[in-house]
Amino acid sequence: MSMLLDIIGGLLMLAGTGFLMLGGLGLVRMPDLYNRIQAGTKTTTLGTILTLAGAACMQPGWSLKLALISLFLLFTNPLSSQVLARSAHRTGVKPTEKTVVDHYAENVEKRS
Repeated sequence: MSMLLDIIGGLLMLAGTGFLMLGGLGLVRMPDLYNRIQAGTKTTTLGTILTLAGAACMQPGWSLKLALISLFLLFTNPLSSQVLARSAHRTGVKPTEKTVVDHYAENVEKRS
């Protein structure tokens, strides 16, 4: 059973590092700040959680601590990216020309 958990843990860690690598590539390839924030946040959240799940399979004694870290990441990563994007929008960082819809600007106009 231990060998099976090690294999599953290794595969989960490999998948997690793959997502983290794709996130790094997304940071380089995306055209503007808002797309980079999204690419970085989504991939780091999933990649880190998969890596922690793999570590939990390999070290079952750490499972509770790693689950708490994963839960913390699920709450803080999306929130921090939303705050960064909102502050960038408020300070006037322009999206790429390809951006068609700006829901945040529409909501601000409705409140005014």
